[in-house]
Amino acid sequence: MSLSDCKIIDLPRINDPRGNLTFVEAGRHIPFDIRRVYYLYDVPGGAERGGHAHKDLHQLIIAMSGSFDIHLDDGAAKKTFHMNRSYFGLYVPTMVWREIDNFSSGAVCMVLASEHYSEADYYRNYDEFLQAAALARRSPTGDASAPATPPAPPTGQPHPKEAP
Repeated sequence: MSLSDCKIIDLPRINDPRGNLTFVEAGRHIPFDIRRVYYLYDVPGGAERGGHAHKDLHQLIIAMSGSFDIHLDDGAAKKTFHMNRSYFGLYVPTMVWREIDNFSSGAVCMVLASEHYSEADYYRNYDEFLQAAALARRSPTGDASAPATPPAPPTGQPHPKEAP
């Protein structure tokens, strides 16, 4: 996936004098089934969270309270989103490195995830992520585990698939 797949999703809002309501429905508002929900809170000033990418997991990240910045990197480009509204969610697909910082006092970051926790799904080393992302960009399927398209044979030799 690439940064062009990352986007802010405007979640439904029901305004009411008694208090507003926002909701998220899998398959309707987000392109995955929700298998896990977690949230970050009481993050000390100056602390950073994230610092990883996922091989198969998709996420929707929401600032439930306060604000924070999310820095995304697909190995080819970088983009930062400032999150500060509980009715906006940032969709982050697979193979996108994320770092979260600049938490305001009292910020709560809620994450809806497409999969249960699995340590095997993480890239925690940035250089390993960059290698996998480059491989995925060269792969015809965009899969970091798939072999890249074989190089063309030297001029004058038939391609192995075209050989008699």
